[in-house]
This record gives sequence, C-alpha cells and structure tokens, in this order.
Amino acid sequence: MNSQTEASIARGITLICVGVFAISVNDLLIKALSNGYPLHQIVFTRTAIGIFLSFLMLHLEGGLSLLRTSRPGLHILRGLTLVAANMTFFASLAALPLGLTTALYYVGPLFITLFSFAFLGEKVGPLRIGAIVVGFMGVIVMQEPWRSGSSYGPPWLFALPVIAAALYASMAVMTRALGVKSTAAALTIYNQLMFLAVSSLFYLLVGQGQADPGPESPSLHFLLRAWTWPTSEDWPLFALTGVCNGIVAYCITSAYRMAPSASIAPFEYIGLPLAIFWGWLFFAEWPTPAIWVGCGMILGAGLFVFLRERQKKRPNPARKDLATRR
Repeated sequence: MNSQTEASIARGITLICVGVFAISVNDLLIKALSNGYPLHQIVFTRTAIGIFLSFLMLHLEGGLSLLRTSRPGLHILRGLTLVAANMTFFASLAALPLGLTTALYYVGPLFITLFSFAFLGEKVGPLRIGAIVVGFMGVIVMQEPWRSGSSYGPPWLFALPVIAAALYASMAVMTRALGVKSTAAALTIYNQLMFLAVSSLFYLLVGQGQADPGPESPSLHFLLRAWTWPTSEDWPLFALTGVCNGIVAYCITSAYRMAPSASIAPFEYIGLPLAIFWGWLFFAEWPTPAIWVGCGMILGAGLFVFLRERQKKRPNPARKDLATRR
C-alpha cells in the first residue's frame, strides 16, 4: 500500500468518524426536541436548513444539470422509503432510550444481507444465516421476555427501530437492484425534497394537533402533535440539526469515495457507544444487563456478516448509499 492510498484511507476514516458523530448529535437533538415539538416540524426545519448545504455540494460536483434524471419514479420511491425509515426511527426516540434505539437500528446490515438473498438471489452461507439469527435473537433479549412487562412500554415500541432498519435496508437493496447513477449530492437533494414534501403534508393534515392522541402515547404524540413556534432557546437546536444533516451527507459520501469500504465501514459502529454516552449524559439513561447482551449480539452479528462479505468479496450494497442515512 503506497503512502497516497494510506493517506486516503486515513482521511476516509476521519470523515466517517465525523459523519457518525454528527448522526449521533442529530439523534440527541431530535430526542431533546421531542418533548416540545412534533416530529414533522423538526424534520421540515432541519431539512430546509440542510438542503442549502446540499445545493452547495451539488455546485461543487458540477451544478444543477446533475439533477436531471431518466428515472424520477425511482427517486420518489427511494425518497419515500427513506422518509418512512427516518420517521419511524425518530418516533421511537420519544419513548425509548437513545442507546437502545440505536442498537436496535443496527440490525439494518442483517436485513440487507437477508433481503439480498431473498430478492437478489445472492448466495448466503450457513455462517451468515447463523449470524443473522443471532442478531435478531439480540432484539428479543433486549425486550426481556422473561419478565411480565418491559419498563419501556409495550413490545411494539421495540419494533419501531427494527422496522426503520428494515425500510432502510429495502431502500439500499432496491438501489442496487434498479441502479441509481446520480451523484451523491443529487441523491441527497432528491431525498431532502421528499422530506420537505412529506412533512408539509403532515402539517396540512394534522398540523393543528387534531389527530394527537396525547402524551399517553409518546411516539404518536411526537408524530402528530400541533406545530409550535420554537422558543429562542430552541432555535439553535433546530439550526444544529440542519447543520448535522449537511455534515452527514458530505462526510460519509466523501469517506466512501476516497477509501475502500472494507477499511472504513467498521468505524460506523462507534455510533452505538456515542448514543449510550449521550443518553447517559443528557437523559440519565443507562442500559440494563439484558440490553448490553442484546447490543453485543447485534453488533457482533453485524460485524461478522460484514467481515464474511469482505472475505467473499461481496461488499454490502448499502455502503455507497450511506449519505442518505438519518
């Protein structure tokens, strides 16, 4: 490996770490804002801010002409799937600890391998199948089924981040199957336009809180409560979510362009200890022993699947599409 390649890998690792850090801060901010504002308002505001950074990236990549596409339907479908994944994940943040929600979301790579086998006909050996089973067993362990009830609420709350991961995985596999040849900045803008459209539709339909079930249902309350003009103390938090959105798009896209995914992808997993740290620092959340065990099972399974695919020289289809994540 020459010095230029080593330098590119080092820059790629630095960028992926910055990008994952921005994701963790974004999740922290959205959880903090969930007590006072509806999810669709937060999503609209952060996207309206972040899209300016994306247009700057597009300008650097070649200009508005890069937004032309022969497959607008595919971009709409991808965008809607990503919006559904994000909204489902963020809705779970209102009711579940930050570290637990993030850990459950990390079953995404397992879904990608499973969907590649089911829908793309890729070969998946017994070792990876076993790892997938172990990962999903980790989800069950986190719910502590041996107890009469979870302290976090009904079991369906645990399903929200898992559903978000499945939606994200389906988007990644769909992208690979159908082929999307747009630049990273163009893809980000298409997705952000869908976020703006969906959050605006939410405002028109339920923006006055007419469908809000109340705080007894934290996730639905977060999703459907009435829009509220942000206080002067909260405007900086809204602005920071938009900045984080732009940082994630730039850093993760650039990282995967300048360095092999095999060298930098494992560094994505720093997101879990960061989420646990933020949860402890700001919300006094600390994982139970069962959650620690489940985290280990999910992350261990995900890393094993990644390393096995690297050994088989079958890169994970999501790796080039990670700029769209949260």
